[in-house]
Amino acid sequence: MCNILKVRWTINPRTAPQPWIVCSGCGCLKPFKSSGKIRLNANGKKLDAWLVYKCIDCDKTWNRTLFERQAIRDLNPLALEALQGNDPQWIRAREFDLDGLRRKAQHIDEFADADVEKEALSEPDSWTMLEIDLAVEFPFNSRLDRLLASELSISRSRLQAMYNGAKLRVHPDRADVMRRRIKDGSRVIIDLSDETDRHSIWKVAGSGRKDG
Repeated sequence: MCNILKVRWTINPRTAPQPWIVCSGCGCLKPFKSSGKIRLNANGKKLDAWLVYKCIDCDKTWNRTLFERQAIRDLNPLALEALQGNDPQWIRAREFDLDGLRRKAQHIDEFADADVEKEALSEPDSWTMLEIDLAVEFPFNSRLDRLLASELSISRSRLQAMYNGAKLRVHPDRADVMRRRIKDGSRVIIDLSDETDRHSIWKVAGSGRKDG
């Protein structure tokens, strides 16, 4: 009989990374926040596109180049529609493009605030193991132990003891995995067979409820 209770956590970061750029208004490096707006410029059959950022202190704008002199016929029709309509999801993907930002900025602030959507995938009657599948669409600046401690209401020291005692396993496993950034597709398996509070852990793992 299967004894694994399976859940999926979908992690949606709330705050996009903020690049530090020399601000012409402040006269020094400042963090810039995305406005969520695209600026387009058509030159014949070619297109330029920028994502507009604003200084968090003085509101001066910085146009982050997405592409220049791109032939319109070569653009994916869905991407062109997203650009022209300021599609929030398309823009959000660009806001979290850390590789692209690193080519433009001297420093990038990342944030650990996120909404965690929890879904029960299977719930056998007699379960002793908890399996958590992590879905992370965008880069999320939080360590695995911090996420688990927050969402399961378990101390990090207890989680580390479980990991050291092979009661908690992570796939794929890497050196110091509990202190590393959370990766999409990771799977956490916790043996709760000897834990007296396993049902209360399940309440927060599967739905986020912390009530009795």
